[in-house]
Amino acid sequence: GALGGLGLGLWRRQQAAMAASEEDEKEEEELRQRFMAPPVSGLRELRRRRRELRSRMELLIMETQGEVCRALAALDPGAAFAVDTWERKEGGGGISCVLQDGEVFEKAGVNVSVVFGLLSEEAARQMRSRGKSLKAKDGKLPFCAMGVSSVIHPKNPHVPTMHFNYRYFEIEEADGTKQWWFGGGTDLTPTYLNEEDAVHFHKTLKEACDKHDLKLYPKYKKWCDDYFYIKHRGERRGIGGIFFDDVDSPSKEEVFQFVKSCAKAVVPCYVPIVKRHCHDSFTPEEKLWQQLRRGRYVEFNLVYDRGTKFGLLTPGSRIESILMSLPLTARWEYMHTPPESSREAEILEVLRNPKDWVH
Repeated sequence: GALGGLGLGLWRRQQAAMAASEEDEKEEEELRQRFMAPPVSGLRELRRRRRELRSRMELLIMETQGEVCRALAALDPGAAFAVDTWERKEGGGGISCVLQDGEVFEKAGVNVSVVFGLLSEEAARQMRSRGKSLKAKDGKLPFCAMGVSSVIHPKNPHVPTMHFNYRYFEIEEADGTKQWWFGGGTDLTPTYLNEEDAVHFHKTLKEACDKHDLKLYPKYKKWCDDYFYIKHRGERRGIGGIFFDDVDSPSKEEVFQFVKSCAKAVVPCYVPIVKRHCHDSFTPEEKLWQQLRRGRYVEFNLVYDRGTKFGLLTPGSRIESILMSLPLTARWEYMHTPPESSREAEILEVLRNPKDWVH
């Protein structure tokens, strides 16, 4: 009888293990369905280390990529995302999803990257210039950086361009202590001003921020207006949104939850605007103005954008993915000035003097 009891106990444990294994496989399959490609760190590894923040952040950026790509593909059913996975020989890799020449989107890219290794001296210098005190060991700084970033350039000049990026950075110093921080944001760049769209966009982002702290939206809205400033033109790149960098308080968990709320707000803040305007009629003159505004977008990204600069300074980085943010087409005309009181002049006024859209 005692032996029979032992056998029954073993059988029960085996049954429980099989059920747990089936549950694991089911969960893995559900995650695969949500992603555009297998994650850089591997699904099993991420699930094994699921309590670690690095793993949770990688799962979040993978899910965000999948959500945004599916939402955009649903708006442009004739087009499809090319899914391109790449590896970085120094460590890590990424997944670039790009849709080109659709009916609705001229170019829409949603990238995930997870890279690690040793920080280049130039990249470390850029960080120190922002006040980071980084103590290297024998001139070496091990780092890990991961993020999801996207730029969406629609065909119709009445649909705004949208950009978002959410990232996590970790550096191990000489004494083994780790510095970490989050950065990111979501911002809108319309060719023509539509107040209803601007209010919807900002309100959705404000709601995401307000869940965590009522001070965050006004602080990060101002940071966004200040950051996306094309100094040599005296105007902002767009009508803003939120932007933050080097955020490492109140705690790792609280900042992660805030970043998660912001990432979940991307689809609801933008997709309704695309739906509202993607079938609007437009003139050749309006298309021309869109091309000129895109020229300003390119100027900001190549001259001032911190992420572009960091990517170009990181050894083994993937240039195609870094420059995915650039539109397929843009235009630079010598001394172009729109007529006073025109709709073109109206957007310029807002770019020179940012507005409060939510009060």
